[in-house]
Amino acid sequence: MRDLLLQCSGIAAIVVAIIHGVLGETRVFSRVTIEPPRLRNLIRLCWQVGTVGWICGGVLLIAASSMASVPARHWIVVTVVAMYAFGVIGNAWIFRGRHFGWMALSAVIVLAVAGY
Repeated sequence: MRDLLLQCSGIAAIVVAIIHGVLGETRVFSRVTIEPPRLRNLIRLCWQVGTVGWICGGVLLIAASSMASVPARHWIVVTVVAMYAFGVIGNAWIFRGRHFGWMALSAVIVLAVAGY
């Protein structure tokens, strides 16, 4: 059951990351004007670093479910939970709780901790 919860948390992490990336490109960057264009590209890449990081975290959670090494499993879960917790706190604070992102990230944390 623990392995299944970790796998579900990894899949949820990947889904949240993909939604983050798509919404960023379609809703945020399609509406803003940032000059010069090089700065726009830099900000866009910084946005997508979060997307890639969250996808990598999801892959690690899925991989952790099949690891025989208890310390490796422990540190993967702790590190990914810390990364997502930072996203939850930032998202809830900036949007004052009116954004679904902090809830989606919290779900990943709950699943990962339950699978720990």
